[in-house]
Amino acid sequence: MTHAAVRPARAVAMVTAAALLLFVIAGLAAAKSAPPVTIYFNGSCHDCVPYLDHELIPLLRGLGVGEMVRRDYILERRWRAELVERSTALGMPSQLQGHMTIFIGDRIILQGHVPSGIIRDLFAPAQANRFARIVVLQDKMASHGDPPTEYTVWAPGGPIAVYPLAEPVTRYLATLPAASSSAAAPAVPAAAVRSGAAFAATVLGAGLLDGINPCAFSVLLLFVAFLFTLQRGRPDLLAFGFTYIGAIYLTYFGIGLGLLSVFQLGAPHLFARLGAGLMILLGLVNIKDFFWYGLGPSLTLPKVGVAARDRWMRRATLPATAVVGFLVGICEFPCTGGVYVGILGLLAAQTTYWVGLTYLVAYNVMFILPLVALLLVVGNRRVVGQFSRWMATNKRQLRLGQGAVMVAIGVVILVWFV
Repeated sequence: MTHAAVRPARAVAMVTAAALLLFVIAGLAAAKSAPPVTIYFNGSCHDCVPYLDHELIPLLRGLGVGEMVRRDYILERRWRAELVERSTALGMPSQLQGHMTIFIGDRIILQGHVPSGIIRDLFAPAQANRFARIVVLQDKMASHGDPPTEYTVWAPGGPIAVYPLAEPVTRYLATLPAASSSAAAPAVPAAAVRSGAAFAATVLGAGLLDGINPCAFSVLLLFVAFLFTLQRGRPDLLAFGFTYIGAIYLTYFGIGLGLLSVFQLGAPHLFARLGAGLMILLGLVNIKDFFWYGLGPSLTLPKVGVAARDRWMRRATLPATAVVGFLVGICEFPCTGGVYVGILGLLAAQTTYWVGLTYLVAYNVMFILPLVALLLVVGNRRVVGQFSRWMATNKRQLRLGQGAVMVAIGVVILVWFV
């Protein structure tokens, strides 16, 4: 391969290395120290255990807390004495003690079944300096025939206040006096920032990895080679190339938006686990192709739509190019969708709709970055041909690397986020 052809190959290698670096950062950030959690509960409570197992513990794990310890104060009476002693030492008002108490460090104390939205707000980096300690109580259980409608909140230096469940806890935080707002904040905010960094690195790194795939690369190279046969100059090449990439972005974003909306309507943590499992499975398929390509299923572009794609490509107009990008975005989803579905499940489980939408926009920007880089470095017909041959020669190595990182992402999601 000539020096000119090495440049795009080197660009792909650099992008792959960047994706791997993001996952190393995510792992290191998630592995750092975080506030421990102690849960005092009644193991015979029919509502408490499902709340802990299916809502609270997965949420706290995703928010980056440290070791979680469960203490059944009915089974072992010493835990009841320890709970009383700890609550007294922290100056907990007696009217704010519920049937179940969760200490997140000594800074956030949850009483009863606190809604997940309130907990997320307390962990938000923007609230890091708003309180030194806070207690939130929601002690009613829906199965008892009296569904909860409000919660109680208190921070030292502020009043005990009651709000409707739909009212964000940030409203209370905004009322705290300066003494409470400026009080030294222990470990939780730093852990929340680390957790947020790990989460962002995982999402953005996955988007970058998802964009490094032979499916989209091969079609772009084919299209650029076709434009060269029409004697189109570099300005036309860039105009057609960016139209093609923009259409892929909009198509892929539309698919993601629809799936994210569906996932958030159902059981988001279940979808997150299923998505991570699918990502690991498809990663193993890619690894299999390095050793035994052609044996069993492979992640490739489906043949459906290829004829329509080529027909629109031959028209060589900007609107036709947009259609080509749309068709490629649809057709490559079976090839690249494993990573996408896993990340969409993670966003549904760990973010609100609007925060998830922001991450979705950023994910798809990362997804098209390798295509943009490739378009910018592929400058002449010889390079296109040589890089196409390089990709064909190294396809199995690309699959191995992509498969290994897909498995790693899936494990990161399952271990640290859901």
